[in-house]
Amino acid sequence: MVYGSAVVGSGLLAGCTSDTDGSTTASGDGGTDDSSYSVTMEPVGTVEFDSVPETWIPYTGDYADMGVALGQGDGLSAIGVSARFGSHLYEELPGVSVDQDGITELYQDGTGKEIFYELDADVHVIDPNFMVNRLQWDEADVEEIRENVAPFFGNTVFSQVYDWHDYEYYTLYEAFEKLAAVFQQRERYTAFEEYHDEVLADVQSRLPDETPNIAVLYPEGVPPEAFYPYLIGSGTQSKHWNDLNVGDALAQHDITDAQAGNGGTIDYETLLEIDPDVLAIRLQGEITDEYFEEEIASHLRNHDVASDLQAVENDRIVYGGLTYQGPIIHLFQLERAAQGLYPEEFAGSELFDRQRVADIVTGKF
Repeated sequence: MVYGSAVVGSGLLAGCTSDTDGSTTASGDGGTDDSSYSVTMEPVGTVEFDSVPETWIPYTGDYADMGVALGQGDGLSAIGVSARFGSHLYEELPGVSVDQDGITELYQDGTGKEIFYELDADVHVIDPNFMVNRLQWDEADVEEIRENVAPFFGNTVFSQVYDWHDYEYYTLYEAFEKLAAVFQQRERYTAFEEYHDEVLADVQSRLPDETPNIAVLYPEGVPPEAFYPYLIGSGTQSKHWNDLNVGDALAQHDITDAQAGNGGTIDYETLLEIDPDVLAIRLQGEITDEYFEEEIASHLRNHDVASDLQAVENDRIVYGGLTYQGPIIHLFQLERAAQGLYPEEFAGSELFDRQRVADIVTGKF
């Protein structure tokens, strides 16, 4: 594979053109043609492929989920932090699984270059600027791995608060479409897009006229005494909340997103001043209803200050989901968020067909 542009900052190669799926010379129709093709995405520019990648490495679970959705789970070699990848949700999809034991964790008291040499993947589905700005790599490190191992291909899409991200953002499905072009899986992408639109139209047709203002919070510890605040912006981490038309109680009170750089927390006294309609508590890993009730909700109900919040008094404490979501995980998080926010309408029912999703992943659509 040949990396077509040494772009680590913003901007594409001058004169590059691409069709709607980001592929400049290939149709990306799901075929297995070994002829070369190229895909364009900011900030990496145009990346040329001699053949479809067999092994691949994402850092975040959003791109991992996209690759699995495209039927590439067997080639997933590694991930940044395994607990932040919601692969446990695949257990509900017949015939879909990921061997977590066979996936290397990239973060091991830091993320060094050596592990990329050891894994020798065909493509790194990672924004190179994420490596520089979040993992303390130098641009020379990125260039070394790009030249000696494989290209980087990705755009940090889960959040839009980073000041270093001064190039184009992509929606979840725009990024998904780009990755589909890399893996030449246009048909799977189209099947997912069509089903996503179908599910979303049904869910949104059932929403009430008035929707709540929510506060998305990540506990500093468990049980929580303070929280990292997350704003409901345009990043893919907020897609399920935007789909459900909620208001952002934190943004309305000029709270700064924890990802913006200061890393500050807010306490219950600050939350009481904001007094959101709903508390959406984000947690990583596999979170059962029982764990959420015992470790989060019951603690808030028994807390001297938290118990005065209207969300606690009205029993409107909901699970906020995982940070990283691709097309599969998004459907699960949309369903759980809808059930938590509007139990009268959605509780007790599945909002999407597990078998239909599994059929797309396994190529039976």
